[in-house]
Formats: sequence, C-alpha cells, structure tokens
Amino acid sequence: MPTAEHRSATGTTNPWLVALAVMLATFMEVLDTSIAAVALPYIAGSLSATNDEATWVLTSYLVANAIVLPASSWFSLRFGRKRFLIACIVIFTVSSFACGAATSLALLLIARAVQGAGGGALQPLSQAILLESFPPHKRGSAMAVFALGVVVAPVLGPTLGGWLTDAYSWRWAFYINVPVGIFAILMISRYVEDPSYVKEARPGKLDAIGLGLLAVWLGCLQIILDKGQEDDWFGASWIRWASVVLVVCLIAFLIRQFRHKQPLVDLRVSRHRNFALGCGLIATFGAAIYGLVHCCRCSTRS
Repeated sequence: MPTAEHRSATGTTNPWLVALAVMLATFMEVLDTSIAAVALPYIAGSLSATNDEATWVLTSYLVANAIVLPASSWFSLRFGRKRFLIACIVIFTVSSFACGAATSLALLLIARAVQGAGGGALQPLSQAILLESFPPHKRGSAMAVFALGVVVAPVLGPTLGGWLTDAYSWRWAFYINVPVGIFAILMISRYVEDPSYVKEARPGKLDAIGLGLLAVWLGCLQIILDKGQEDDWFGASWIRWASVVLVVCLIAFLIRQFRHKQPLVDLRVSRHRNFALGCGLIATFGAAIYGLVHCCRCSTRS
C-alpha cells in the first residue's frame, strides 16, 4: 500500500502510467541528441550548406540543452513542475516541426536552439516526478526502466535517423517528435500532479549572473569540443581565446555558486560521496555514448 506521502504526490493514479508519460518526453529529448547525426550530409545538400556548417545543427541543440538543464529546478518551483514540464514539451514539439519545415540553415539552427532549450528540463523533471510517483521499495525498478530509456535512445538515434532519411526525408527525423510530443502532453495533463511542496514553493530570485556565467563557459566548452578538430585545436587563435573565456567564466561560476545564498546549482551536495560517484559515472557514460554519435557524424562526412 502506498504511504500518505506517496498518495499526496500521485493521487490514485497507477504510477506506471505516470512513468510512461514522463518517459515519452525523456526518450524523445535524448533521441534528438543523436537522431540528426547521420542526416547531416542530406541536410547540408538540401539547404545549400557545407557539411561543416551543418554540424551546427548538433552543436546548437546541445549548447541550449546544457544551459537550461541546471536552471530547471528553479523554473519548476517558480511556475509549477507540471505546468513547466508541459510548456517544455510544447516548445520542444513546436520547434521540432519548425526544424522539419526549415527552408534555410539559419532557420534550422534557430529552431534547433529553441528545441534544445525546451528539451533541457525534460530529463531532471521526469526523474523527479518518477521518484515521487513510486513508493520507496519500487523506486529502484522505476529508475531502472528510466535508465533503460536513456541508454537506448542515443544508441537508437543514428539508426532511426538513417532509416527515416533514406526511406522518406531528413525532415522526418524531426517530424517524428510531433505525434510523440502531443501524446506525452495528453498523458502528463491527465496523470501527473504537483506535490504540495512544489505548489507552496517560494524559490526566490533566479541567480541570473550564475546562469549567464554557466551559459558562457558551457557554450565555449561545447563549441571547442565540437569544432576543435576542424580547426587544428589550439592551432587556431579563436580556440585559444575561447579556452581563456571558458576557464575564466568557469572559475567565476564556481566561486559564485559556493558563495551565493541561493545558487543556481548547489555544488555543496558534491561533498556526498555517493552523489559525486554517481555524477562521475554519468559523465563517463555520456562521454562513451556521445563519442559514438561523434564517430557516426565523422563517418558520414568521410
């Protein structure tokens, strides 16, 4: 039997329906980190761009995604977690359609950046909702299902993207998100509810300076890693300058997060060994999975 705390978070809804609702959104978002990788030559040819220019389709998405993700907690407390989650899915779905309908590379990059911003909050919000939807003794099983989706999505992305591109068009790599997004919105509207502590939350002011520093150093890091090999790494002056900006903003960001009363990212939790170990494992997993995506992209260019 669920506890009183569990009932307050999920009501009488079957928690597996909640899991399905949030997993749809997460799977869709993670899938889009890699689904366009194999379609880049087709995108470049269709939009009269070079292959190097087309790689910004991936970079713009990842940069926007990484910037919004740490701020998702504040936004969910400020506007309500359910409302914010639905808004993010709407943004993601509409921008996915805009990506597929883009008639120029500039429009596609703008739409991809908006898509990445909309998708940035989907993973952390889905995890939080999933944990609160299950009683403690079933949370391990729920997170195992969640982890399976997160692992499968980026691996499936290049295969699905390649099939859609060959069988139909590269645009369907983005259009495929539209029906999934609509279904996820309907499911979340029906089955997900905010717990009382979210409804009564007073998050205070957003750490705008911290968010700005985060956006700069994460953006520089992503661009350097994504474009470095094209310009001989530190042989290019712009990479050296970007590296300087990265280091300065990263140090300033760390100092502010440790000193600010209401930091954007509470880095003090990294003192807990299990949390720090989990972050390290997730970082290793991400490097391995998205390294494969990078290899797929390089193979399509060659």
